[in-house]
Amino acid sequence: MMDYQDEPDIKVVEIAAAIGEPARARMLFCLLDGHARTSTELSAVADVGLSTASAHLNRLSSANLVKVTAQGRHRYYSLAGTQVAEALESLSILATDGAKKPFASRVPGRLRDARTCYDHMAGTTGVALHDQLNTIGWIAAGPSPGAYDVTDTGSAGFAAIGIEVDAVRRLKRRFACACLDWSERRPHLAGALGAALLRTALERKWVVQDLDSRALTVTSRGRRDFLSRFGLVLPAN
Repeated sequence: MMDYQDEPDIKVVEIAAAIGEPARARMLFCLLDGHARTSTELSAVADVGLSTASAHLNRLSSANLVKVTAQGRHRYYSLAGTQVAEALESLSILATDGAKKPFASRVPGRLRDARTCYDHMAGTTGVALHDQLNTIGWIAAGPSPGAYDVTDTGSAGFAAIGIEVDAVRRLKRRFACACLDWSERRPHLAGALGAALLRTALERKWVVQDLDSRALTVTSRGRRDFLSRFGLVLPAN
């Protein structure tokens, strides 16, 4: 008997079956905004119990529709890639007007804007800087999932602000990697390079740290230098 398991039409049926359950569909469309969420949050979105949500997420993961990122004690789920998002967007055009609820963080404003995450920069500023470093080609995907390497352009750019990439690379810790931001649910830059970038930002007074919290304030000098050095526009306080 012929084995049809690897036939494209069978794969389509499997993927459609994974999507075609109301709770799983609600989870997937919730993740379309690009923000990762925990199983607890997704169980509330899907209006199911936590154990049921875990079973649904395992099914979606087996179908390569979602991926999971471990961050400390938590596990965050996000869409497995742009192809999944594009497929869901196409389905939403067929089924609805595509309206989606935006992600709403409950993190206090100043902590959400900019803060330290261990020894690197987080919050909307950290996420925006991470995205801009990718956009201008200073960092690129590294040899392992979630890791980054620095391009030739990036090496020159970092050197111009006092960060010697080769020296940072020699430190006995992970060089550069994505760290999932707990308020934005999108990555910011961590590792030795992220730490060096925060030190530079503090030394150059691009940001100043609160005495009694992890909050950072972006200074007017910082906004000017983020624009001139990275092409990053940050709003005034």
